Amino acid sequence: MLLLNGVERTHRASDGGFLLSVPELSVAAGERVVVLGPSGSGKSTLLDLLAFLAAPDRAETFRFSPAGEDHDIKALWRKGDRAALTRLRAAHMGYVLQTGGLLPYLTVRENLLLARRLLGLEVPGPADRLAEAVGVGELLHRMPAQLSIGQRQRVAVIRALAHIPRLILADEPTAALDTGLGERVIDTLVAVTGAIGAALILVTHDEELAGRAQGRIVRCRALRDAETPGSVVAA
Repeated sequence: MLLLNGVERTHRASDGGFLLSVPELSVAAGERVVVLGPSGSGKSTLLDLLAFLAAPDRAETFRFSPAGEDHDIKALWRKGDRAALTRLRAAHMGYVLQTGGLLPYLTVRENLLLARRLLGLEVPGPADRLAEAVGVGELLHRMPAQLSIGQRQRVAVIRALAHIPRLILADEPTAALDTGLGERVIDTLVAVTGAIGAALILVTHDEELAGRAQGRIVRCRALRDAETPGSVVAA
């Protein structure tokens, strides 16, 4: 589904930044991949690349092939075709943020159905069923502010999955949760992505939660040398 070779992205920051280098990374349909590394090691930058939110500075190969399609992401970035990249992301990806990212002026149910409506898909589709499956079915009429942190994160997971994407990207989705709630969110991600046959790329710094996801581990590690302030290798 995803194939990257020789991909690089420079992340600039007040401390000098770093170079993210991805010699090779592939993600198959339905596969679970856990991107593991400490804070500042380039995990979120890698996720931005995979979500087509950040352009690579260099890429030998960067392809995305959901549902039998095949797209040359390197070529789309070279042409500056952001509209095509946005369409691919909207149709085939779901994104789970650290803090849920629910729209505060929509009810839980309206949040869950938003992506389907924007894509012109049947409503409600599987959203209500998925909500029931993870224990938030009775919360559909509430506003996000009326939910606990753990409930918001589970709703965010279902929102990312409600349009049945082929790839789920989860950026430290348990960062604001205690251990018990974090485990429940990971279990939800694993169970629901498995049920719909979606691939999952989970970013975390937590070794125990990484093990709970039972996926292939990709490590981000910072390398220091005399030529660059810091480089990160995802391998």
